[in-house]
Amino acid sequence: MSNIQVLEKFYAAFGRRDAEVMGACYADDVVFHDPAFGELHGNEARAMWAMLCRGGEDLEVDASDIRSDGATGSAHWDATYTFGPLKRKITNRIDASFVFRDGLIVEHRDSFSFYAWSKQAFGPLGTAFGWIPVTPLAMRVLAKRQLHAYMERKGIER
Repeated sequence: MSNIQVLEKFYAAFGRRDAEVMGACYADDVVFHDPAFGELHGNEARAMWAMLCRGGEDLEVDASDIRSDGATGSAHWDATYTFGPLKRKITNRIDASFVFRDGLIVEHRDSFSFYAWSKQAFGPLGTAFGWIPVTPLAMRVLAKRQLHAYMERKGIER
């Protein structure tokens, strides 16, 4: 399977909320990074996708511009979903970069504007605080805490 096919499989599975197939696209020692969770390793990364897939009842994923030039690759993807108790509609525009080894993703980095996301997620409060450097750090701490609690409930080793 080519690296482009691996990415197409990954994003198609994400669109179906099939975290098991997504996780199978990752090497055992995968390193994932994004502004929301920070750096995750191995089972943490797979569990994050499982948690997001289970919680994202109205999640829509649109991947485009999938590319690979050998050991590296990239893609753009948009995630549209409702967030939080106020059910705010979010469209998060994400650029992803990848490193492959033996036909699997060994590094995955998602980049997006935390400020743009926080404005959508929290309205005026997000607009006011989303640009303060400590805000993304605080959100990462909360996201990782939620992930680790999910992993503990599901009996997933870190």
